[in-house]
Amino acid sequence: MEPIRDTLKRIVNAPTFAERYSEMRSEVLNHPGVQAFLEAHAGEVDKAMVDRGLGKLYEYTSQSHDCGKCESLEACTNMMKGYEPKLVIERGSIGVDYVMCKRKLEDSERRRVSSMIRSMHMPKDMLNLEIRDFDITKGESRLGAVELVLEFLDKYDRTGELPAQGIYIHGPFGTGKSYLLGAVAGELAKRHVPSVLVFVPEFLRELKQSIQDQSLNEKIDFVKRAPVLMLDDLGAETLTAWTRDEVLATILHHRMAEKLPTFFTSNFDYKEMETHLSYTQRGDKEVVKAGRIMERIRAMTVPVRLDGENRRERS
Repeated sequence: MEPIRDTLKRIVNAPTFAERYSEMRSEVLNHPGVQAFLEAHAGEVDKAMVDRGLGKLYEYTSQSHDCGKCESLEACTNMMKGYEPKLVIERGSIGVDYVMCKRKLEDSERRRVSSMIRSMHMPKDMLNLEIRDFDITKGESRLGAVELVLEFLDKYDRTGELPAQGIYIHGPFGTGKSYLLGAVAGELAKRHVPSVLVFVPEFLRELKQSIQDQSLNEKIDFVKRAPVLMLDDLGAETLTAWTRDEVLATILHHRMAEKLPTFFTSNFDYKEMETHLSYTQRGDKEVVKAGRIMERIRAMTVPVRLDGENRRERS
């Protein structure tokens, strides 16, 4: 049997192998990325270093750069998905380092933004919105609402502090109130400001169940202390004296005292909301208690009506 060393020598010395090696070497050295690297390190790299590092150079050229060969992050063809090779000098030799590609960076940014938004019973598609996605061509009220949002964001950008007043967005069903709320959360997340989005009817139902598992106070504290709180669909809940006086009033009192911004969406304007808060599930009318809550909401927000086509009916 032929010794393995002789076999390898015979293969390496074969004309076809020598030709393929020469072609591969030429192709690698003519790669634009390799040429740019060699030019940038002309004072450090010599022929011997190139010959020793040919394997690393080939590793570099055989992969995708600037996502050119990849249709998506999931379909990345590189050795490390989401990372592209970069040629470096390591202890006098040519090496390959791996850095995040642009798609991986974008994905990481989206995940970071999403992680800044905590949601309670809100759809997942509400967590990656931007104000530029909100269509302002469907009515003058939409432009007015966006202007208030931009004014809020501008105050934060100029001062580095969150304005104490949020926005009370009211109007008919399906006009984009919740969508706008999600866009505000997305814009704040890009500014590294965390927020909590709460779908009020489901949240209040959950709190009733939380009395049994002793997590009630923890959940109320989490909401009332949020840097920015967004209460979606206030007024759609089945109201009881307990949810109004012990939950909603407690949350709003703390936030007003601490000057923490709160955003609301509702089908009711201020006056209609006060009427809604006056009546409990039993049919009792308590005007004074409703008035106290509305005093807080009025002090904490700027109202804006959002009209437009009912997108839910259209879909």
